[in-house]
Amino acid sequence: MGTLWVWDNMTDSEIQQLLKQRLDQLEEQILLSCSRAGRSRSEVQLVAVTKSVSPRVIRLFRELGPYQFGENRPQSLWSKSAELEGLGIEWHMIGHLQRNKVDRTLPICSLIHSVESDRLLKEIDKEAHKQGRQAQCLLEVNISGEQSKQGLAPEEVASLDDLILGLTSTQVLGLMTMAPLTDNPETARPHFENLRLLRDRLQKNTRFGARLAYLSMGMSGDFAVAIECGATHIRVGSHLFSGLEQA
Repeated sequence: MGTLWVWDNMTDSEIQQLLKQRLDQLEEQILLSCSRAGRSRSEVQLVAVTKSVSPRVIRLFRELGPYQFGENRPQSLWSKSAELEGLGIEWHMIGHLQRNKVDRTLPICSLIHSVESDRLLKEIDKEAHKQGRQAQCLLEVNISGEQSKQGLAPEEVASLDDLILGLTSTQVLGLMTMAPLTDNPETARPHFENLRLLRDRLQKNTRFGARLAYLSMGMSGDFAVAIECGATHIRVGSHLFSGLEQA
């Protein structure tokens, strides 16, 4: 993926061929990870992270089959979803979502991965009720405890029991986390395992825990480890789109 490409001279067909090669390689790695963990491939959803690429590249990638795409910034989500309307894309909001951007984001997103506070959760439920829709979301947990990361502290999640049970228009379906950035994927393993263990404890000790089916964890550098630790959603961007930022 370090090859330099002259994008102005590449046709759509050539870009799509490159994307297919990368997708095939990724699928092989996902299958291997599922096999090592004794899991079915159907248990893992690929969310292709498109924050750095254009609607042109997204369209070409969508034609290869994947339909779940993740955006980090609400404004990019709004513009790309409008340009690519009608392609059967299922959009995921995976980055920081400000409360004043919830109203425009809800009609687009099938799943919000990054609910980092009770205030945001309340705003999502309020706006979903206002719009007459059901929102689906995950609680973002700062499982590593890094100050640079957003999210709920692990010990805070259980305290949301009453709030979550009182939501009228929002379903909390699981947990999301980001492991520390590192060149060694194994460094992420204890963090992913801790998120799964937290989910397991919540299932036993809270009333809303039975609903927590999803674990969104693992990115381009550590998705294989995340799958072995129980990830149901992996968020992969650079593994697929590196070098295509100007295409």
